[in-house]
Amino acid sequence: MDSYMTGAPGAREEADRCLAVNRWGGSPLLMVLDVGFTSVGLGYFRSVVPAVQRFHAWGKIGTLEELQSADTDTESLRIFWKNRRSWEVARGIASHLVKLQEERELHCERDALACWAREARTELWKDDPVGRIRGVGLGTFQYLRMNGGVDTVMPDKIVRRVVGSICRDAGMEMKADNDLSLIEKVKELGQATGYRSLDICWMCWLISVASPSRQEVDAVL
Repeated sequence: MDSYMTGAPGAREEADRCLAVNRWGGSPLLMVLDVGFTSVGLGYFRSVVPAVQRFHAWGKIGTLEELQSADTDTESLRIFWKNRRSWEVARGIASHLVKLQEERELHCERDALACWAREARTELWKDDPVGRIRGVGLGTFQYLRMNGGVDTVMPDKIVRRVVGSICRDAGMEMKADNDLSLIEKVKELGQATGYRSLDICWMCWLISVASPSRQEVDAVL
């Protein structure tokens, strides 16, 4: 594990930002957009990050409450990201978090994101209000929890591939037949090696992308 982590020196920093609910400058709106856009599966640093940056520079929507109240068919927003389902995911998440903030009388939308992430249960994700949003799978559910400060992992194909390589190099069997078991496997590996699930997840992503520049990585901090 150490040799893999050495190849991703920014992994711990990214993980720390997640735990502090401080990615994208601590903006819950930008974090939710990041999650919504990432749900499609396009390249993160080449596609998702620039789209979120363009939206942020536009500056006409700054909160989750404003996003949920935006143009119903999202046509005016699709100049930043064309996929309609991504906007449905982002606005669905925004609506739930705004409602949660009101019901719990939380200080801000960022607190609502952290509250949801802390209380959400991976094994019950399909019954969760966020999990029931059209277009939200377990990967998107987990990525939102990561952004909300939970030490966990998004069980995507990149994580599966890298974790599989680590297990093979160590002479171990993967034994992770589905996404839920992969999440547990990463947790077990973390406990055995002293790394957090978030550290391992970001390491997998950073060593697998096509050499993102320091500026691209800094853009999401």
